[in-house]
Amino acid sequence: MDSLLGQASQFLEILWLNVILSGDNAVVIGLAAAGLPERLRAKAVLFGIIAAAVLRIVFSIFATFLLTLWWIDIVGGLALLYIAWGFYKELRGREAKEKTLLQALWQIIIADVSMSLDNVLAVAAVARNNLPMLMLGLLVSIVLMGVLGGFLAKLLDRYKIIAWIGLALIAWIGIELLWEGAVTANATFSLGLPLPPPHPPAVH
Repeated sequence: MDSLLGQASQFLEILWLNVILSGDNAVVIGLAAAGLPERLRAKAVLFGIIAAAVLRIVFSIFATFLLTLWWIDIVGGLALLYIAWGFYKELRGREAKEKTLLQALWQIIIADVSMSLDNVLAVAAVARNNLPMLMLGLLVSIVLMGVLGGFLAKLLDRYKIIAWIGLALIAWIGIELLWEGAVTANATFSLGLPLPPPHPPAVH
């Protein structure tokens, strides 16, 4: 009984974490799909769900190895800033031709690669080597992301101010990843630069 309660508590913790962490991926899927004709949006959202599922499973398997790469956050941050620039041009109306499905899928892939790693590592820390619980948590996050992505695509297309807020969120996450990468590189190569971590430890 205690074991079941413990697993239920662990699952609820993972579920809540996924609700929070799936938001950023959903914003990207929503922004990418919002720029498409309505008949193609469902395809873009579905692709985003599948791509995220594959990436999160792969990252779950290789999480320990990826943590040893000091440059992983820098590459992820640059990729997100590249995506943010593309969305900025779309929102400013500089793209004369209509956005294609392939362009939207490319945006989703790059952003998913950047965002999914941090999400997986956070969930893995809660799962504590419980592989079935980790997989179940990831499955829930994929479903949540799909639901949120489809909803946001409609919302972003109707209210442009929300699209600008989403763009700012993506840019902020990109800058944060770059800073984390710089802090890691500083520690790895003992550069001695006065770089505080992006998330200061809580004072107890």
